[in-house]
Amino acid sequence: MTVYPFVITIGSFSITGYGLMMMVAFLMGGWAIQLDLRRRGLDEEYSADIVMAAVIGGLVGGRLWYVAITGNWDALLGRGGLVWYGGFFGGALLVLANGWRKRVPVRVTLELTAPALALGYALGRVGCFLVNDDYGVPTAMPWGVKFPQGLPPSTVAELTKAGVAFPTGTDPFQVVAVHPTQVYETVLMLAAFAWLWSRRDHAHAVGWLFAAWLVLAGVERFLIEFLRAKDDRIIGDFTLAQATSLALVVTGVFLMERWRDPAKTPAPDLAPLARKEAKTG
Repeated sequence: MTVYPFVITIGSFSITGYGLMMMVAFLMGGWAIQLDLRRRGLDEEYSADIVMAAVIGGLVGGRLWYVAITGNWDALLGRGGLVWYGGFFGGALLVLANGWRKRVPVRVTLELTAPALALGYALGRVGCFLVNDDYGVPTAMPWGVKFPQGLPPSTVAELTKAGVAFPTGTDPFQVVAVHPTQVYETVLMLAAFAWLWSRRDHAHAVGWLFAAWLVLAGVERFLIEFLRAKDDRIIGDFTLAQATSLALVVTGVFLMERWRDPAKTPAPDLAPLARKEAKTG
């Protein structure tokens, strides 16, 4: 299968599949948070606050992380160059800062965002597929995908730069079928979203759901990295993303255990999120 970038062009203005799916990811994530707030009888407007903070913090954090690992300072003002983990940390920082401003307990914000993070990530990876980015190593599987105009193209020359070895004399311009790791991640994280969504009424302390998401997200990314075409391997086949994933898993396991028993963790104050009564008159 050969796939080309999805782009909508209107005059001199263009919208990439990545940009479109990022917008969908934030909107759907915000919708999931709004539904959860409604179910809990809390102020639904907080979902919009979370999404706005996540968009700004995510874009800034993702861009800064990309610049930090590549040294490409020109990317600060470019259209491309975003790293998910940088976006996650940047978005999380601004979301929590906004929650602090509104006096919403941190654990409440974490609990609300857990399913939305899984859903948003899954949809964002669809965008990566549409823009032909973040694909895997070569494969002979029937679902392998060729990206002749990818970022970068899945050619022998580009894959060689990412550490893939080819037989001597292989045409460097040959387009190679690779693992569509973006699709793998979408499927896995949609399953994670379904699991998290079904456990919103868990019997643990508030915040436990977010800890569970840390574990699921970390394990998923750690495993998928073995199939990714990457040039940032730091120890053997281990990539920088895998090191970050391990840190998320360890943190998640620690927090799951700490917040397992609600009797040992004081219930957070939900007063700042009390539903606002509609004005009449």
